[in-house]
Amino acid sequence: MSNPIEMISFVIPCYRSQNTIGNVVQEIEDTMKELARFHYEVILVNDCSPDETWKTIKKLAEEKEYIKGVHFAKNFGQHAALMAGLRKAKGDVVVCLDDDGQTPANEVGKLLEKMEEGYDAVYASYSHKQHSFFRNFGSRVNDWMTRVMLGKPKELYVSSYFAVQRYIVDDMIRYENSYPYVIGLVLRATKNVVNVPVEHREREEGRSGYTMKKLLGLWLNGFTAFSVIPLRVATTIGGICAAGGFVYGAYTIVKRLLNPDVPMGFSSIMSAIVFFGGMVMIMLGLVGEYIGRIYISLNNSPQYVVKETTDGERF
Repeated sequence: MSNPIEMISFVIPCYRSQNTIGNVVQEIEDTMKELARFHYEVILVNDCSPDETWKTIKKLAEEKEYIKGVHFAKNFGQHAALMAGLRKAKGDVVVCLDDDGQTPANEVGKLLEKMEEGYDAVYASYSHKQHSFFRNFGSRVNDWMTRVMLGKPKELYVSSYFAVQRYIVDDMIRYENSYPYVIGLVLRATKNVVNVPVEHREREEGRSGYTMKKLLGLWLNGFTAFSVIPLRVATTIGGICAAGGFVYGAYTIVKRLLNPDVPMGFSSIMSAIVFFGGMVMIMLGLVGEYIGRIYISLNNSPQYVVKETTDGERF
């Protein structure tokens, strides 16, 4: 049986949401009036948005005492923003959701019910997602990656709308390396995770801030931060290629001995050189990525830099 839940912290990374974050906050307020047994706070982390998002957050914080704002000095990404919000959160349960209204704050009660049943983490699942094809494709790749690299159960759906217990948050924020990957941190701490179905809405305005570059960076974080499987895959592929090259070389020698008139093929030699050379470069690049990230972490490169907060508190 889990400890009783008294306070909920809502953590929302914000980027280009000057026109949407107010509606999300209002929906949280209306919903929590119906869940009056809980105290709550809302932590809005501005990921150095180029629009008036920070000005909007400061105005909301002035109007509503339960809101706290954090402003990054530059854009560090959604997962860094989540980590900053987790470190500032004081709730017994922390709920993370999006700033664009697609994740329904009015259904947070479903997540909290599961938390009260004793689960460590609860992820919202959607029967029909309203993301673009590109974003849905990225989500499918991310799902495959977390299953292969992080041991995520196949039936578990992970999303940006989730709730975690306080002691899981305390373990997550111990991670201080330069490349946070929130899903990996949750799965590293617990396997007591469940899904609850909720509605997924259409985006109120604008488009997703996830570009192909950002998605590739996110996947690379998952590959290199919590698993050595890519290195093992690279070693296996290298061994297969080496074995294939040996077999092909032996075949060429035997063929030449049996039939001296057979011409040696320039094209086949070049193909083999290009293929194996490409494989070697891929493996070296992968190893270099690991080494580079180790170097950056050893230099204490920060996950984020906070420029300003609405309550004047420092991290």
